[in-house]
Parts: sequence; C-alpha cells; structure tokens
Amino acid sequence: MIRTLLGQVGEYKRASLLTPLFTGLEVVMEVLIPYVTAAIIDKGIEAGDIGQVYLYGGLMLLLAFLSLLFGILAGKYAARASSGFACNLREGMYANIQTFSFSNIDKYSTAGLVTRMTTDVTNIQNAYQMILRIAVRAPLMLVCSMVMSFFISARLSIVFLVAILVLAAALVLIMTKTTKSLMWFFKNTMT
Repeated sequence: MIRTLLGQVGEYKRASLLTPLFTGLEVVMEVLIPYVTAAIIDKGIEAGDIGQVYLYGGLMLLLAFLSLLFGILAGKYAARASSGFACNLREGMYANIQTFSFSNIDKYSTAGLVTRMTTDVTNIQNAYQMILRIAVRAPLMLVCSMVMSFFISARLSIVFLVAILVLAAALVLIMTKTTKSLMWFFKNTMT
C-alpha cells in the first residue's frame, strides 16, 4: 500500500526532497543560536567592548533570519508536495473508480466514494506533509542537540543522553502497539 501511495508523488518528487533539506538547514540554524549564546557567556564580553556585542548580536540575528528563511522554504515545498500528492491521488482514485464493474458500483455507495475522494485524501495529504516536516525535524533536532550538548559540556550531556534513551524506549513501545493496531485496522477495512 505504501508503494502505491508513493507512486502518486509523481512530478512532486523535487518538492518532496527539498522539504527535508530545508527543514534540516532550519534545525541546524536553530541549534547554533544557543551555541553563540554560550560563546558570549564563556568569553565574557567586557562592559566597554561594544564591538563584540554588535558582532555576536549580528551573528545571532543572521542565524535567526536564516532559520526563518529555511522554515518558510520548507513550509512552501511541503505544501506544494502534499497538495500535488493529494491531487495525483484523487486523480488515480477517480481513474480506478471509472473501471468498476456494475456489481462494484452497486456495492459502494456514491456518498462513500465521495468521502474517500475528499476527507480521506485530505487526511492522507496532511499526514504526508507532517511526515515531510515533523518526521525529519524531530530526529534531526535530537541528533543536532545531542552533538551540540557534547560539544559544549560532555559531563552535563550525559543527563541528556540518559533522557534520550528513556524516551527512545518509550517511543519504541508506543510504535509497536500502534503498528499492530494500524495493521489490524487496515486489514479489516480494506478487504
């Protein structure tokens, strides 16, 4: 089923690939901002050195602007990819419905088919957009934060590492339970 859905991405592959790229760049910029703040604290800018304040302030503004720009671009391409995916999916569903025999047409109601082509496709579109952004952003934010925390203070980052391991175990447990439930749902509703 996933292969069938991914076949509907079609001409929106470029937008589907640019979204994770811009999301990753946005995450990197967001993680660098606290590093610059830590550099200000570590170096201890003296009261009379206004040039250093402007330098670090400008650097932080640049990083924030780049993060905003990459976030906007990621949102733009995610919206383009997901709406194009939904368009192709609706078109494919419509073409498939046109091949139904009269017994299948009698079996499925018009209202049910309309629901499949509107609400269900919209839900899949939203899920695809979330996968393109959130499923890339969350792990990247985790990895980049972990790297930066080790870079800043290896001793304090051990606490962060333990928390990540506990959360990963909880996530694996939730995913295994959810996957079993989803497989049961699709098995019983798609036949």
